[in-house]
Amino acid sequence: MSSFLFVCTGNICRSPLAELAMRREARERGLELDIDSAATGRWNLGEAPDPRACVIASRQGLDASTLRSRLVTVDDFSRFDHIVALDRSHLTVLKKMQPRASKSHLSLMLDHIPTRMGQDVIDPYYGPDEGFVRTWEDVEAACAALANATLGRRTKE
Repeated sequence: MSSFLFVCTGNICRSPLAELAMRREARERGLELDIDSAATGRWNLGEAPDPRACVIASRQGLDASTLRSRLVTVDDFSRFDHIVALDRSHLTVLKKMQPRASKSHLSLMLDHIPTRMGQDVIDPYYGPDEGFVRTWEDVEAACAALANATLGRRTKE
């Protein structure tokens, strides 16, 4: 079984949306996977996703209301096969945290889309609401590509 952790700054905008997008991918493929999201910063620990992220999730038929921000930990490097950073600053933090014996494969979210390699998922927090739409589109496309690459195209019978 594969497992996925999505990481952004506060775990209230980008990474919860990525978590929900990957959960939907797993559900559509009939797979039970360990999928979570976490923060590199402590500002929002224990908080629900930003209300604007909840609106975007709801428009997709997804419920973000039960998610709560948490901090990425060293234990995550033994729990998750794939730890996916939403931008390059998060990837830098994760590389510094990763224990030598870690089984986790680190990657940048948009690297899973060949035409977007090296790009960051924008942080919509300080911008207009439309930024959350763009963030959703990015994480949805990247999760589909990541699922295809790591899980194959298996679907529920």
